[in-house]
Amino acid sequence: MEAAKQQTHTHFILVHGLCHGAWCWYKLKPLLESHGHKVTALDLSASGINMKKIEEIRTFYDYTVPLMEVMESLPLGEKVVLVGHSLGGLNLALAMDKFPQKISTAVFLTAFMPDTVHKPSFVIEQDFTLATILVRPGSLFLEDLAHANNFSNEGYGSVTRIFVVCNEDYTIPEKYQRWMIENSGGVKEVKEIKGADHMAMLSKPRELCCCLLEIANKHT
Repeated sequence: MEAAKQQTHTHFILVHGLCHGAWCWYKLKPLLESHGHKVTALDLSASGINMKKIEEIRTFYDYTVPLMEVMESLPLGEKVVLVGHSLGGLNLALAMDKFPQKISTAVFLTAFMPDTVHKPSFVIEQDFTLATILVRPGSLFLEDLAHANNFSNEGYGSVTRIFVVCNEDYTIPEKYQRWMIENSGGVKEVKEIKGADHMAMLSKPRELCCCLLEIANKHT
């Protein structure tokens, strides 16, 4: 298998979706590490074991601060593969806009993927109600995102984007995933994990691992 032959060391940064945390990657993280790669799975603000409360988080940027701090701390010259799940796609976009030179590839795992034409809230607002498992109270920060600046072509738009479709996702249905791919434009590659539901890192961890290894091998 091509992915199994990959020798280059890659640093994967895994960003969870709404109301979850770093814990949701517990099956995937050791699989990637077993191939010799570095993996950082973080808790966003008021998520997982992060001690902040959602009531203390006023903006989407505040919610994303832990990811921004990791990106800021990366050694000079290091490029990472960002992987964002569900709402985590918008956290990726924020990091891509600020640190495009530190990211080799951004992988949207059945995740909200914005464009550079509309406001960041656009992909959430399009006749779509996000179903969530309320592990911890969360927020979509719609009001904040509706007034935020568009993501830029120079930042967000300059990073290689890969979308991973999960065809049995009933939270973000496949039809909506493919609409986001068309709406966003500039997606380098679309991959698909057959039989994967919204939480592909739990339902199909080995298939997802193989998919990420192939992406890293080809695009980093």
